[in-house]
Amino acid sequence: MASGSAIVIVGVGARTPLGFSAAASAAAVRAGISGIQDHPYMIDRFGERMKVTRDVGVDAALTGPDRAAAIAITPAFDALAPLRRAGQSVPVALIVSTGESRPGQNKDFAARTYAQLHGRLSQDVALAGGGSNAGGHAGGMLAIHHACRMLREDKAKFCLAGGVDTYLEPETLEWLDEHEQLHSDENTYGFCPGEGAGFCLMTRQQTARELGIEPLLKLVCTAIASEENRIKTQTVCLGEGLSTAFQLLFDDAPIDPVDRIICDMNGERYRGNEYGFAVLRNPGRFKNAADFETPADCWGDVGAASGPLFVSLVAEAEVRGYRKGPLSLIWASSENGTRAAALLGGPRSTR
Repeated sequence: MASGSAIVIVGVGARTPLGFSAAASAAAVRAGISGIQDHPYMIDRFGERMKVTRDVGVDAALTGPDRAAAIAITPAFDALAPLRRAGQSVPVALIVSTGESRPGQNKDFAARTYAQLHGRLSQDVALAGGGSNAGGHAGGMLAIHHACRMLREDKAKFCLAGGVDTYLEPETLEWLDEHEQLHSDENTYGFCPGEGAGFCLMTRQQTARELGIEPLLKLVCTAIASEENRIKTQTVCLGEGLSTAFQLLFDDAPIDPVDRIICDMNGERYRGNEYGFAVLRNPGRFKNAADFETPADCWGDVGAASGPLFVSLVAEAEVRGYRKGPLSLIWASSENGTRAAALLGGPRSTR
């Protein structure tokens, strides 16, 4: 691929229970700070308060798409900052993913969240094209994948791709508890539901160069696949979907092994098992496959926001000089079977 046609990430934005910016959230994760706390009033099936993470900067009374949009607006503007500083009014395609349809979050949740976010951003930025999906954990990475395709097919000059999710609706928490997915002293293989949003501003390297915008990262390649043996079904998962996603990535990737791995493992055994099988099916591709990072231990399970937030972690490491190496792998798995992965390189990478 010619260097000018490479896809680059020129802006990132993040908002998590650990911080209201990419820098603050990344610093907290790097320090191992945990935002996990007892819910103020929700009680689990064992009679204990549910363990969650919360965005304390958002009004507790806000719910549904109103809450999701409130969480998403700041990181979306943060990701757009490089383009706005350049004084350009180039149209931007907005692609946003939310969590999957579930109790406490109906089928039009993604569309309503997107409409609110689009309406707010369009007051300051020219928006054209894009859309929304309820992609679940892999949703934010699906947004990045689709943005990459739009840019390569010359359907957009810039794409703002992101994910936003919140598990804190009481009906959602009760549903997770019924399915034995909440982490507690009695259920160590559950997860701590949270909320957050992450966004990436993407363009072609040549476009960034023409506008004088410095890239943060190169998007080496992305891949999506599907897992038939899904979580919460009476099947045995052998990690075939995630294995395929990895294989598709590595077919397009340099032969160099991956230096850093960030994923959405959250304490559920299913996710750890599928990763183990995926690694076995892709030997020699990792410097150390056991050295993976699970930010959910710190900011909780942030669902569809996971992928873009992982990008912000890699970008912060690159900018601040503590990266493990030039090639990072990020991946996420949705309950609906979608598997998504991406490889990220430094901004001056020749890959």
